[in-house]
Amino acid sequence: MTTGFVYLASQSPRRHELLQQIGVPFRPLGVTVDEAVREAEVAPDYVVRLALAKAEAGWQVATGARSALQAAPVLGADTAVVIDGRILGKPVDREDAERMLGELSGRTHSVLTAVAVRDAAGSAWRLSASEVSFRPITPLERRAYVDSGEPEGKAGGYAIQGYGAVFIEQLHGSYSGVMGLPVFETAELLARAGVPRWCAP
Repeated sequence: MTTGFVYLASQSPRRHELLQQIGVPFRPLGVTVDEAVREAEVAPDYVVRLALAKAEAGWQVATGARSALQAAPVLGADTAVVIDGRILGKPVDREDAERMLGELSGRTHSVLTAVAVRDAAGSAWRLSASEVSFRPITPLERRAYVDSGEPEGKAGGYAIQGYGAVFIEQLHGSYSGVMGLPVFETAELLARAGVPRWCAP
């Protein structure tokens, strides 16, 4: 038995947009989890752990509201930009954003996005890995891009679906995964949980 929708444990406009793109009925849930990287934790383990934690936190909120909500699955996701084995999180200020863009300039980095679904049967997850190559970015461009405000709240300090697209020379992998919610993997998990797609808004 399902409720015909999924709870999304994220306030991200990008994730909302991607679920709407494939016609998945959803209701957003605000959850808070500790996003600190653990000692010696590698990037794939980090994003999977956080996606599962967000889905579980959302499940606790949803099922705690009314028992009738227990059949509604919860979707969680997390994205990390990785270069030289290091995770670049969300910039803390403009200097941090400019530093990140300088690190990515003229180089190839990885973008990992894990997606998890929690329902009455337990949790399941998938991991999307992509390689993104940036052209060289001048200091003037970095400053101008940070001035746009787009790097705020973005892993690695850029948005593939926004102004940051002009920096991307090549992409090998999933565009939606880099954006923050890999559609292929997400659709697989939601199908297993009985959540419909291609529904009219």
